[in-house]
Amino acid sequence: MVGLLLAMVSLGATVARGQKPAVTASSRPFRSIVILEDHSLNNEAVDALENLGGRVLKELPLVNGLVVLLPSEAAVPEVEAVAGVARVEPDIRVFALHHRPGHDGGPPSDNGDTDPEPEEEQTLEWGVDRIDAELAWATSTGQGVAVAVIDTGIDKDHPDLTDNLSGGINFVAPSTGPPWQRVADPDNWDDDNGHGTHVAGIVGASNNQIGVIGTAPQSNLWAVKVLDKNGSGFLSDVIDGINWSVNNNIAVINMSLGTSSDSTALNEAVDAAYQAGVVLVAAAGNSGDGDPSTNEVLYPAKYDSVVAVAATDKSDGTPSWSSEGEQVELAAPGVEIRSTWNDGSYHTISGTSMASPHAAGTAALVLTTLVGTFDADADGSWDPAEVRAALQATAEDLGPAGFDNFYGHGLVDAEQAVAE
Repeated sequence: MVGLLLAMVSLGATVARGQKPAVTASSRPFRSIVILEDHSLNNEAVDALENLGGRVLKELPLVNGLVVLLPSEAAVPEVEAVAGVARVEPDIRVFALHHRPGHDGGPPSDNGDTDPEPEEEQTLEWGVDRIDAELAWATSTGQGVAVAVIDTGIDKDHPDLTDNLSGGINFVAPSTGPPWQRVADPDNWDDDNGHGTHVAGIVGASNNQIGVIGTAPQSNLWAVKVLDKNGSGFLSDVIDGINWSVNNNIAVINMSLGTSSDSTALNEAVDAAYQAGVVLVAAAGNSGDGDPSTNEVLYPAKYDSVVAVAATDKSDGTPSWSSEGEQVELAAPGVEIRSTWNDGSYHTISGTSMASPHAAGTAALVLTTLVGTFDADADGSWDPAEVRAALQATAEDLGPAGFDNFYGHGLVDAEQAVAE
């Protein structure tokens, strides 16, 4: 497969007589995900793709696919007819999910408050307090549990995160030059937006007497950068991030990102990670309309293998913008949440992006209790379904009695989940 990919990357630079035009710098190509039927293609298939002028950008082994630039969307039916190709879907954009009126994603410059310097004394923020995380720490602090924050990266130098920050990986390619010449620097995972750092602080800011403290203050944070400085990125990069997490023994994935478009490739990716033993948690979305009969839950939160988390406010209500639907599994604090920021400061923002890491951090607390001294290489020592069952069974029922489309099973209760 690797040799094939190297051969295919060169496709489209020039085309022989009788071949269709390749993607060029002046054309308007269609970025696609091509899913293969087998783990290798025959020479005839390679020749067919070359004749269609495609350029392969990278491989997606988790879903047995390739990211391919086609000359235009009109080429899709011809690619789907190539022997060995199962299907083709667009490589859509996904977005960070903090709340701005009328928007999902983007930098929060219009509704955030920044503290320029870390406070000398640490504060227990209302969200971590509301889910009773601090009451669980006598039993579990999430020590040693690897949590991947698939987002805009994490500030490498934030004093409230460095103790727990284990490293990272970057899948975001530069934004200049022909797309087939853009190569992501894997070491460039520092946060150039702020969103990922904010999420990371909610999961695992250190108990170090400054700033804030996270839900699982001794968890191991990993920055998986798939979103750019504007808080957006390609679906294929998210799939790459999930694949990296599986290959690097990540126990919990938090995805405070989403899209309204269904994707078979993304569904297959999260399902594969779940089968590999990863607990996947995602923001439900910020497109709610307050009507329980409608469904605004975004993907990947909408998939069965992912824990979808809605937002609550300080009065235990769900803000009107928090997406509701039958896939909502849990609720957690997501309004006016103060956490770490990418310039070493602290920022207060809202969104289901902020609710999701409260649940992900709680999952890390539960995992420590399930396996004792946590060993990331202890294959098969837990099942993600066990973690979900504990979170569901111990959630504090809010709103209508029993399960509902606003809160799911209820508000995350870290203390009771660890006890369970």
